[in-house]
Amino acid sequence: MPFARVVLYASTFAALGVPVAAYLGHGLAPLATLAAILVYSAYVTCGVVFSSWGMFADVVTHGPRNATGVALTFDDGPDPATTLPLLDWLDEHHIVATFFVIGHKVERYPEVVREIHRRGHDLGVHSYAHSRSMSFHPPGSVRRDLKRAMAAMQSITEQRPRFFRAPIGHISPAMARVLRELDLIAVGWSARGYDGLASATAQTVAHRIGRGLRDGAIVLMHDASERGDFTPVCIEALALVHEAARRRNLSYVPLSGWLETETLDSL
Repeated sequence: MPFARVVLYASTFAALGVPVAAYLGHGLAPLATLAAILVYSAYVTCGVVFSSWGMFADVVTHGPRNATGVALTFDDGPDPATTLPLLDWLDEHHIVATFFVIGHKVERYPEVVREIHRRGHDLGVHSYAHSRSMSFHPPGSVRRDLKRAMAAMQSITEQRPRFFRAPIGHISPAMARVLRELDLIAVGWSARGYDGLASATAQTVAHRIGRGLRDGAIVLMHDASERGDFTPVCIEALALVHEAARRRNLSYVPLSGWLETETLDSL
């Protein structure tokens, strides 16, 4: 069990003891009680924001122990203007990657999703609406969103999606509950370059990713911008990342290969 979840359970148990202590005449002073509530609330919020802690859901952030190779993953597509050139680049370098796609874009560009699948890449769910506030949504709203995205993907590939990456990486207790219901594997990352920002440059993206580029790394990049309002520097940055990987004798592995292993170190 992740350490963050152990702390959550312990602190929740301690919080439940506060009213009992107050009833027995051993309650905390009002300021101390307020401070404890604020600290607990801040900790829970951090667990949502930093989903890699595994506070509410098991999140795969890197390959299994003794893994070799690097898994490339791409978010916020599909978009024919940017995803198709990336697919050509990946073909040229014989790399199989994972694309976490947005449901409403899947419906808009089904031929691009079909092409991703045809070329042998993995597909994962990146929600339907890509709401940045999804971690505040109730379970019913989350369930409807993910089911709609999954249905759109399955209608094209005839395969049920297995992987999920949360919009902006936040996972709330409600989202974690729905992921368990839908049997989706939450996937995070261990290296990212922030190429989803319009201000990003290929050099800064490659530099940031390079700091975490090692065996077992899950690399987060973007094959399209979230709103389709600019062209990410993905391919230019990827060429630099690829050179760094070659210098370090790193190969590439499909994410599905790792997630089909019996034991994953997802901490």
